[in-house]
Amino acid sequence: MIAIGQYNDLRIIKKTEEGLILTEGEKEVLLPYVDVPQNAEIGENLNVFVYVQKDGRLQATTKKPLACVGDFAYLTVVDETEDGGAFMDIGLGKDIYVPKREQKRPMFKGDKHVVYVFLDESNDRMLASSKLVNFVEEEDIDLEEGDEVSLLIVDRSDLGYNAIIDNKYIGLLYTNELFDELNPGEMRKGWIKKIRVEGKIDLSLQPMGYGHILETKDVLLAELKDCGGVISLGDKSTPDDIYHRFKISKSAFKKAIGGLYKERLITISDHEIKLFVDTEAE
Repeated sequence: MIAIGQYNDLRIIKKTEEGLILTEGEKEVLLPYVDVPQNAEIGENLNVFVYVQKDGRLQATTKKPLACVGDFAYLTVVDETEDGGAFMDIGLGKDIYVPKREQKRPMFKGDKHVVYVFLDESNDRMLASSKLVNFVEEEDIDLEEGDEVSLLIVDRSDLGYNAIIDNKYIGLLYTNELFDELNPGEMRKGWIKKIRVEGKIDLSLQPMGYGHILETKDVLLAELKDCGGVISLGDKSTPDDIYHRFKISKSAFKKAIGGLYKERLITISDHEIKLFVDTEAE
């Protein structure tokens, strides 16, 4: 069965004036000559992306789309329609339609939005929607606190930034825990901070758990040795200064230096940490 809006491995069965005809054994798909690889021969298999043309025929391309059916993607509006709909560039020379009913807010030419790509059940044509909450999974969340995940930044809310997790779920990065500028459409590595009872997911841009603290301690010790035993950061240093130097939160920094202090490896002051020197041993 051919998966529309996806990549398919199809066999070349004949040539026509328009291009090659491909099949999976049941349906036929046109691959225009402009997209035909050099030396393609009848009987060979090609990996192609398949979509539906305006006349209802299936067409294939070897071009790589910006998104497949089932993907969340950051796309650009290239045209508007009189009824409030919009067309977005999907990288195929054929734009994808966003009906007005599927727009979280009105779309205008030149705008960029994170959208979900799906098939219209009535005609199998690809559509997009910026109403993302209708397409994310909210039950049977196959994640655990501390998991490393891929994040697609969506937009800013009152509390922080919404992000799509692993092309499947949605979660929140809290403003007061961020030290970097974030932009819609940006891909980031993140971690699951908390999964709430109601299914809401809190995210972090930093690893969670004691393993991260152990790693941070090693980094701090190595940096102290490279800097002559002194770093100008301490208990009272600002979160921004700490993040600028080590790309970690102030909380993680304090846990790490606290551990090093208990191990008698460093001394701590308000704005400085030093390698511990045992004067008695000397």
